[in-house]
Amino acid sequence: MSERSVAAALEELSTSIPWDQAADWDVSGLTLGDPSQLVRTAGVCHEVTGEVVAAVEREPVDLLVTYHPLLFRPVRTVRAGSGPEGLAFRLIRLGVALAVAHTAFDVCPGGTADSLAASLDLQETCGFGPLETAPQVKVVIFIPARYTEEVAEAMASAGAGRIGNYRGCSYRTEGIGAFLPQAGSAPVVGVAEEENRVAEVRLEMIAPAARQDAVVAALRKAHPYEEPAFDLYTVSANLPMVGRVGVLPDPLSGPELVDRVADVLDVEAVRCAGVREAKMSKVAVLPGSGGSFLASAAASGADVVVTADVSHHQMAQADQLGIGVIDPGHAATEAPGVRRLLGLVAGVAPRIVDLTGLRPGPRVRVRRKTG
Repeated sequence: MSERSVAAALEELSTSIPWDQAADWDVSGLTLGDPSQLVRTAGVCHEVTGEVVAAVEREPVDLLVTYHPLLFRPVRTVRAGSGPEGLAFRLIRLGVALAVAHTAFDVCPGGTADSLAASLDLQETCGFGPLETAPQVKVVIFIPARYTEEVAEAMASAGAGRIGNYRGCSYRTEGIGAFLPQAGSAPVVGVAEEENRVAEVRLEMIAPAARQDAVVAALRKAHPYEEPAFDLYTVSANLPMVGRVGVLPDPLSGPELVDRVADVLDVEAVRCAGVREAKMSKVAVLPGSGGSFLASAAASGADVVVTADVSHHQMAQADQLGIGVIDPGHAATEAPGVRRLLGLVAGVAPRIVDLTGLRPGPRVRVRRKTG
């Protein structure tokens, strides 16, 4: 495999991890480093910890892709020391580019949510729990028919037309454009100072609001008209789903399902509430902290939801909603997705370093009463 720049590697990964689909409060994509740097070796970790950075110091990488963000909140300084800022300083000093997957990978096809569902053999899966992502706009442009592909390709190259795991998405309708070029104009199509009728195409494409200026600049450059006509609309649809709900191949009782979750995710113990003794078949999963999505999980018709970090009050809410909760821990619910992330990054780098086995955050142990 040939070397490529960090930017090119992340662009190729964007076909599997749509970076602009991250939650509006989240950090995703390239957060540290030089996008033009060549990637000879890439590493993947669950979370950037001191142990991970020490491993990178021993075995250097050009690009480190982490699931959890390192600098989740704005910082005033990045300098040597402890904490996230100190780890960021060490990575910068090593010349490591850092990219974050997090919620952009949670929601995408084949991402963290799908991986957790697959680990439990859920079938006929669909999404639940819309995630508020960065704002999007719909760009509508009117083009002489023969220039449609040229303009569409320019807009797509600037970041338009991306919906989930699809690229080049657009909608096109044919119509008639009417205009009267004034004296001094130089129309590409039609005649100045005469009313013209031209066969045109209405082209519609979605784009992240952050890419709006780039997309507009691209369409202006590619469009043949002196004054291209276009509209911009704020879009609130197409929100990605952060959870998955599916059906077990064979119904399990509550205790059997709890044991299955513990075995598959390799945890010593799980927290659970409202898990019935009766056989269950419909299971919802949401990797990471899913307590705020319990109502969505219940609305999906699931008997039980597998998620993490569910508080006392959220457990009580689940009981009122009539849905059971199985909480095997934050990192455990994300682990199947992180293993999938490793495979994706291995596809864009000549050499890969697997750091996914290094534990994310402090080790939490279960102590049982003796005697």
